[in-house]
Amino acid sequence: MKYGLIGKTLKHSFSKIVHSYLDSKDYELVSLNEDELDSFLKRRDFLGINVTIPYKEKVIPYLDYVSEEVKEIGACNTIVNKNGKLYGYNTDCYGLESLIKHYHYEIEDKVVAILGTGGTKNTTYYLLKKLKAKKIYVVSRNPKGDEISYNQLNSLKNEIEIIINTTPVGMYPNNEQQIISIKGFNHLKGIIDVIYNPLNTLLVLEGKQNHINSHGGLYMLIGQGIKASELFLDKKYDKGMLDRIYFVILKKKENIVLIGMPMSGKTRTGKILASYIKKDFIDMDKQIENDEKRSINEIFSTDGETYFRNVESTLAKELGINQGKVISTGGGIILNPLNMMYLKQNGIVIYLTRDFDKLVYSSSRPLTKSKEEYLALEKKRKHLYLKYKDIHVNNSTDNVDEIMNFIKRKLYEKNSHY
Repeated sequence: MKYGLIGKTLKHSFSKIVHSYLDSKDYELVSLNEDELDSFLKRRDFLGINVTIPYKEKVIPYLDYVSEEVKEIGACNTIVNKNGKLYGYNTDCYGLESLIKHYHYEIEDKVVAILGTGGTKNTTYYLLKKLKAKKIYVVSRNPKGDEISYNQLNSLKNEIEIIINTTPVGMYPNNEQQIISIKGFNHLKGIIDVIYNPLNTLLVLEGKQNHINSHGGLYMLIGQGIKASELFLDKKYDKGMLDRIYFVILKKKENIVLIGMPMSGKTRTGKILASYIKKDFIDMDKQIENDEKRSINEIFSTDGETYFRNVESTLAKELGINQGKVISTGGGIILNPLNMMYLKQNGIVIYLTRDFDKLVYSSSRPLTKSKEEYLALEKKRKHLYLKYKDIHVNNSTDNVDEIMNFIKRKLYEKNSHY
C-alpha cells in the first residue's frame, strides 16, 4: 500500500475523504487489532501512514527517527517510510494550531481545561504550553498525578476560560452523549471539541447556544491531513488548500434543515433545494406517515399529539446522525429542545416564512384548519423558530430561481461554502 490510516475502528473516519483531494489520494483505511500491529509495522509495506487511537503511543518503539514534537508529546500520528527507515511525526499539533488560529481562539494567559488523558491530550497540552496558556488543567475520570477529577473541575467553574475535549464522548454513533455541561462556567470564552463526526457535538452546540466561540474538529482533521501529505510526498501545498478542502467536505457532509409553520413551503422548497445542491431529500412528516401507515391527521385523531411528538423525536434523533441531507420538518419540531439539538449536530437550520395571503387552510392539517388557529399557533411558536434558526427566508415568491439563489447566498454568507 502507498498511504493510509491505521487504527482499531475506522469505518467512520473522514481521512480517506481528506486525502482524496490531495496528491496522497491512493489512501486506504486499515483496521488493525493489537496483535496485528507488530507484524504490520515490521513489514514496513507502505510509503506513509497516519495513526489513530489506540496506537499513537504504541507505534513509537518501531520508529527509527522521531520529530521533536513526538519526543515532547509522546504520541505519533504520522509515519513516513524513507528507504526502509520509519520517521515519526505529530501533525495533530499542526492541525489543532490551524483550528485555533482560524477561529481566533486566544490562548495566551488563559486558563484551559483539557478533558481526557489519551494521546490527543498530550498533543493539546504541548501546544497550549507553546501558545503560553496561563494554566492548564487535565481532567480525568480516574485522575493520576497532577490530573484533576470532573468533580474538581466543577469547583473551578469561575476560573476556566477555554475547554478542549479530547475524549471520544459524543462521537458518532453515540451522538447523544455529552462529556460535561457548561452551565455555571461563567468566564468561558471558548470550546474546542476534537471530534469531527458529528460536525457539532452536544458540547459544541451548548457553547454556540450561549454565544461562546465553539467548534468541532473537522478543521483540525483536514489541517493534520494536509501536513501529513506534505511529509508523505516531500512537498508543500498552497496556504488556501486547507480552507478549500474544509468547505468542500463541510458542504458535502452538512444537512440543511427546514423549519417553519405549516404551509410555509418546507416540502416543496426542500425538494427543489435538494436538487439544486445535489443532496438527498427527506420529509419527516411523510416518513412518519409511511412508517405508521396512516396520515398525520389520523395519528393525531387516534393516538393524540403526545404519541406523535414521541415518534417525531425518535426520527429526529435518527436523522440527526445522518449527513448530506435536506430535511423538511414538521411545524412542531421546535417544541422539543432535544429535537433541535439532534438536528443541529450535522445541520444548518433555515426558518421559512410565508405571507398570510399565500396560505391555504385545510382540514387535513390537525392544528391549523383555519386562519384563527394558524395565527394562535404562530404566536406560540414564533420565538422558538427564531431561537433555533441559522437563516431566515421569506418563501412567499413563486419564482423558484429567486428563492434558490437567495438561500444559496445566505448559506454562503453563513458558512462561505455554497
